Amino acid sequence: MGEKCLCEPNEILIFSCAGSSNVGQIANQAAIKLAQGGVGRYFCLAGIGGHVSGMIESTKAGKRLIVIDGCPVACGKKTLEHAGFHAHEYVQVTDLGVEKNHDLDVNPSWAEKVTSHLISRISELRSV
Repeated sequence: MGEKCLCEPNEILIFSCAGSSNVGQIANQAAIKLAQGGVGRYFCLAGIGGHVSGMIESTKAGKRLIVIDGCPVACGKKTLEHAGFHAHEYVQVTDLGVEKNHDLDVNPSWAEKVTSHLISRISELRSV
């Protein structure tokens, strides 16, 4: 059986870091909130990194790619770029004032802050 993804492309695809730090977990929570709020579809960054053909093809069909990274290491952004994609909107949680640590018990208000920031940026992109 070949690699196949049953994901349907959406106008906006959301990719996030889910790293082993507070900011990675905040990025992941923000992506989930955006998807649950109907902003776009939360998409599999690991599938892109693994070069899963169906996910690569579905990503090609996306009109806007959003990447949320936790920190300047920029794993999410680099993974997409390695596969030949460019983020239309990009944010690093640490750029919004959160200091990176390895405490995985995060304050949900930070995920809300990242979510609000991106909703504002996406609204601006749509009006252009």
